[in-house]
Amino acid sequence: MSKRAGSYVTLRDLIDEVGRDATRWFLAARKADSQLTFDIDLARARNNDNPVFYVQYAHARIASVLRQAGERGMTHDAARGTAALMRLDSATAQALQWEISRYPEVVDAAARDLQPHQIAQYLGEIAYALHTWYNAEPFLVEDADVRDARLLLARATQQVLANGLGLLGVSAPEQM
Repeated sequence: MSKRAGSYVTLRDLIDEVGRDATRWFLAARKADSQLTFDIDLARARNNDNPVFYVQYAHARIASVLRQAGERGMTHDAARGTAALMRLDSATAQALQWEISRYPEVVDAAARDLQPHQIAQYLGEIAYALHTWYNAEPFLVEDADVRDARLLLARATQQVLANGLGLLGVSAPEQM
């Protein structure tokens, strides 16, 4: 997008090239007063280097776990999960719990300061915490109390991701 060279890319062209979600994410993920260099190759990438893909994949990954639980006939009792939350004592589970607990204050600060990039950055932190926890501990275990607590935390994380993505105008896919 160079004015000096006489070439430019319209917003419509950009959306057609990389998609609505990537365009919205990359525009919202920068401070309004900062220079924007839009990496089209990164925005097109379907891997963890692409921040919008990484966050959306976290949401879809949780949806996949919930589908697998249903396919295996594993019921989920939210009340039992709530009662067993204290059993989620690993560092990765606690890090995720702390991250999702910050949601109201992050959204409040982003709205107050007119800085939506704070939400995008925060969602990246949640996605990182979720993927780290997912890789460290199986969710679908035989112990129903532990399973329900893990699924409760996963559902809460999925809800925070969906809400945050919605604030940015980005979809929260169930599958990728």
